[in-house]
Amino acid sequence: VRDVVASGKLGKPYVVKVCSRDPAGPPMSYIAVSGGIFTDMMIHDFDMVRYLSGSDVTEVSAVGTVLTDPDYAKYDDVDTAIVTLKFANGAIGVIDNCRQAPYGYDQRVEVLCEKGAVQDNNHLENEAFVSTAETVESAKPTYFFLERYNDAFVAETKAFVDAVLNDKEVPVGGKDGLEPVRIAIAAKKSL
Repeated sequence: VRDVVASGKLGKPYVVKVCSRDPAGPPMSYIAVSGGIFTDMMIHDFDMVRYLSGSDVTEVSAVGTVLTDPDYAKYDDVDTAIVTLKFANGAIGVIDNCRQAPYGYDQRVEVLCEKGAVQDNNHLENEAFVSTAETVESAKPTYFFLERYNDAFVAETKAFVDAVLNDKEVPVGGKDGLEPVRIAIAAKKSL
């Protein structure tokens, strides 16, 4: 998705959409120390929207609620949240997160641009679709992040080790680590 947007083939980005929903919430012992949904879950999406849009975030607005487990409220947290963003390049974004999607790990992104759109949908346990006059059925999404992002974890580890062993620049700099934290803090304040 990023390569298509960055190529300019579709023109300038207008809207960046991220959907990120976990199959089940973490234990409350984790929630007690995690800093909340914006810093423990959506922070990865803040990183993703900056990467996909090719631009920094200039405005953040958040709404959230407790729907899946009332215990989240005990830790001043929510389990379902939507954040809207404005980027320096004029594009806008929306991220929706939920800590419990009963159908599995839901991870989708889309970028609407002036000449088209590009998206990446859920990775399914298998790619078979069964279509009848009544329904279309498919496999559920891969269970969780280790299955979905295993190849990415391996690639980033190799890139880091290569940078250390060969005295190269790391692919992701300090600003790329800091900006998602700043956005998460702004989202929490907005809530």
